[in-house]
Amino acid sequence: MIENDIFKALADPTRCAIFEKLAAGRMNASALRNGMTISQPAMSQHLSVLRNAKLVREERQGRFVNYEVDPDGLAALAGWLAKYRVYWPERVDALKSLLKDMEP
Repeated sequence: MIENDIFKALADPTRCAIFEKLAAGRMNASALRNGMTISQPAMSQHLSVLRNAKLVREERQGRFVNYEVDPDGLAALAGWLAKYRVYWPERVDALKSLLKDMEP
């Protein structure tokens, strides 16, 4: 199930930070490491997990590899969230009712 891979990938704070950087635009691994205290091999491992979860895709340009957010992975996540979105208004209404009943 791809959603499990997505949540596992984003559960790690470092991978989440990498993903957020890539949301700003395409970058190579060296640019992604700027401001982070991780080694190049660790960055490669994190990018591999994000690629396997279909959250990030890569494009080779000569010696360099650029990474960017993969919209297909985001679509899978949005689809999963859409299944549960129908429950939110009902829950909010129930909470409003409960809070109103608790008023003095």
